[in-house]
Amino acid sequence: MKILITGGAGFIGSNIVDECIKKGWNVIVVDNLSTGKKENINYKAKFYNVDITDFETLKKVFEKENPDIINHHAAQIDVRKSVANPQYDASINIIGSLNLLELSVKCKVKKFIFASSGGTIYGECKGKRLPKESNKPLPESPYGCAKASVEFYMWYYHKVYGLNVISLRYANVYGPRQDPFGEAGVISIFINRMLNNEDVYIFGDGKQMRDFVFVKDVVDANIKSMLSNKNFGIYNVGSGKTISIISLFKKLKNLLNYNKSPIYQPPRKGEILKSCLSIDLIKKELNWSPKVSLDEGLKKTIEYFKNKMR
Repeated sequence: MKILITGGAGFIGSNIVDECIKKGWNVIVVDNLSTGKKENINYKAKFYNVDITDFETLKKVFEKENPDIINHHAAQIDVRKSVANPQYDASINIIGSLNLLELSVKCKVKKFIFASSGGTIYGECKGKRLPKESNKPLPESPYGCAKASVEFYMWYYHKVYGLNVISLRYANVYGPRQDPFGEAGVISIFINRMLNNEDVYIFGDGKQMRDFVFVKDVVDANIKSMLSNKNFGIYNVGSGKTISIISLFKKLKNLLNYNKSPIYQPPRKGEILKSCLSIDLIKKELNWSPKVSLDEGLKKTIEYFKNKMR
């Protein structure tokens, strides 16, 4: 198989690249390196420094490589930036995705897999019932709106052109290679600051509830999606469990022998208080379930950051 992975120099994308190469597949990486890092790219992958909003250059890559599967992870991932500048967010997350869908049809791609966002697409998680894929999208940020929009476009391209599509709605993904200097990725940010004995900031009261899923499990969900015979699917990818940000802080504080208290900041616009996902459907249809517990995943992530500092 020949897989084209957008955002393949980034956190999740580069981990998927590595696993695809382990399986002996041909991998093409498309990334503009705006947030991704060249050192993340597996040397066995073919790399194109191309922006997904550049349709003409992207078209040349598609025509030259003729990929079987598109795995789309390139994105503007900062929810706060999407709130501050919705047009910029849409120019990448909607128009860039449309470019890829259009070229997938033109070049007869067999399957299109999209990294969506269960953490933002459902809006506020209320009550005891976890959001299922059948729930109506109620995004509360332009970032979430863009992810929901792309899923509607995917349905259109599937219905009208027969493009096989799968959308994976991620919870809060964490693990090795996550950027500790970005706005997303609270675990990597906390670990990095604690290891450097710097102050740790919590926005709001710290009672926000989040569903964290380890990157290796997310990679596994992508591989199962690529190999599945499903021609259309939307799946939540999470742990099905929540932890508060303050409880997460305390866990990491104990693991790292950090002796400072958090500094509280005003809550951020567009941020929801509780986010958690039902993973029943992906368990049933793709035989996927998370294997790495939060405690184990935190230890693996800490080890990664410690090794980077050595």
